[in-house]
Amino acid sequence: MKRIFFYALLLALVVIGSAPYVGAEDAPDFKAMLKTVDGLVSFMDTDFSAEYAIVLDKPGESRSVTDAVMFRRDKDEKYLILILEPTSDKGKGYLKIGQSLWLYDPLSRRFTFTSSKERFQNSNARNSDFTRSNFAGDYDIVSGHREALGRFNCWVIDLKANNDGVSFPKTKIWVSDDNLVRKTEDYSLSGQLMRTTAIPTYQKVGNRFLPVTMLIVDNLRGKTINGKLENERTQITITKPSLSTLPDSIFTQAYLEKVSK
Repeated sequence: MKRIFFYALLLALVVIGSAPYVGAEDAPDFKAMLKTVDGLVSFMDTDFSAEYAIVLDKPGESRSVTDAVMFRRDKDEKYLILILEPTSDKGKGYLKIGQSLWLYDPLSRRFTFTSSKERFQNSNARNSDFTRSNFAGDYDIVSGHREALGRFNCWVIDLKANNDGVSFPKTKIWVSDDNLVRKTEDYSLSGQLMRTTAIPTYQKVGNRFLPVTMLIVDNLRGKTINGKLENERTQITITKPSLSTLPDSIFTQAYLEKVSK
């Protein structure tokens, strides 16, 4: 019952209408705010690892669950994701070093280049969702205004990408007064809403923050069920976070080949 209630809360935050927030605050330095936002959820001075449960709901189809373990070293732009479940995908892995990203298939024992823009395991998440936050570096600020989002009073910042390496050329983020992102909307260059993400709660890890659960709703994928359009959605739950130092060997192709045998 608790899980159902929390899922309903996530979904409500995605679809809830925002309302103008009446306050006397002057517009802040949005660039400085973005740097603070990035800093609170990035691990530049330590390694990071955690377990991820990725649940994909496609209307009219069985639920798909992927369990994975994540290893990240943000200061070197590295991460490794190892798939643990389902059994059919066990041993698959993603290795990111700088701007290069490989997908390892243990059946063929081959590494293939992939893109940060690609969907992660056919879910509504993108590979780029698992790397460190870089709103301040990847986007220019278009505008900002004050809004209420459920129980959060937020600054809503419209952003436009300044490079073609990001997954979406336009995005809008809702930043609550504690400088944490509570909602994002990702858009195409023409302004088409592509997906919506809600992050209502965070867990503190050291002096940084990590989402407890994220809900990603695909605004373009869905199916009409009983006369009502239902969108595909992916819920990501993060558990067992650790800041323990990781051996350098984890961020190598040899490591993936070894643990996937």
